[in-house]
Amino acid sequence: MSSLKNAINRRAHKERAQPHARRKFGLLEKHNDYVVRAKAYHKKEETLQKLREKAAFRNPDEFYFKMIKTRTVDGVHKPESQANKYTQEELMLMKTQDIGYILQKLQSEKKKVEKLTAMLHSLDNHPSNRHIYYAEDREEAKEIQSQSSQRSTGHSFEDLPDNIKRKTAASYRELEARKSRVSELEKLYMEMALKKELQKNGRKRKLREDEINSPTSKPVYKWRAERKR
Repeated sequence: MSSLKNAINRRAHKERAQPHARRKFGLLEKHNDYVVRAKAYHKKEETLQKLREKAAFRNPDEFYFKMIKTRTVDGVHKPESQANKYTQEELMLMKTQDIGYILQKLQSEKKKVEKLTAMLHSLDNHPSNRHIYYAEDREEAKEIQSQSSQRSTGHSFEDLPDNIKRKTAASYRELEARKSRVSELEKLYMEMALKKELQKNGRKRKLREDEINSPTSKPVYKWRAERKR
C-alpha cells in the first residue's frame, strides 16, 4: 500500500512570491531563509549569554601577564612594541647562527655542482686516444688504417637513446639552476656578513667614490685603526 501511495502524483505546493504591493520590501523570506536567520540569531544569543556568565563569575583576584604587557586603545587590547625585545648580544648571536646556516647551504650547493659537473664532463670531452703506427710500405699502412677504424668505438651524443638525452638535458638544467642558486647564496652571505660587521663596535665610515681604488656598485666601509691592548 505504501508503494501505491507513493506512486500517486501529488500536487507540488510552491511558496508564493512577494505581492506586488509589497515589492518595496524586497524578496519574500522563505522558510529556508528563516531557518538560517534563526540559527544565526540563537548562536549569537548563546555566545552573549556565555560571556555574561564569565563576566558574572570572574575572579577579581586573577592575574595574567598580558594585563601588564598590553594597553587598551579605543576599547581594543594592543600588545606592547617588541622592537627592543632582544639585547645587542642576542642579536649578534642570531646573526651568527643565520650566517652559519647560509654558509652550510652554500657549501652543500657547491658540492652538488661539482658532482654534477664531473658527471656531465665525460659526455662533452671524449678521450683522444692517439697511437702512432709505423708501416714498411703503403699496403701495410692501408691495413693498419682499416684495423684502427674497425677498433674505434667512439659514440657521440647524437647516437645516444632518447631517454638518455632527456635525462642529460634535465641534468644540465639542474646544473644551471644550482649555479644560479650558488651565486644568490654567495651574494646573501656577503650582505649578511657585512651587516654583522657593521653592528660591531668601532668607528667606521662609508668611503666616497673618489676614495675607492676599484669601482664597485656595493658600499665600501673603512674602520678606524685602534690599538689593541
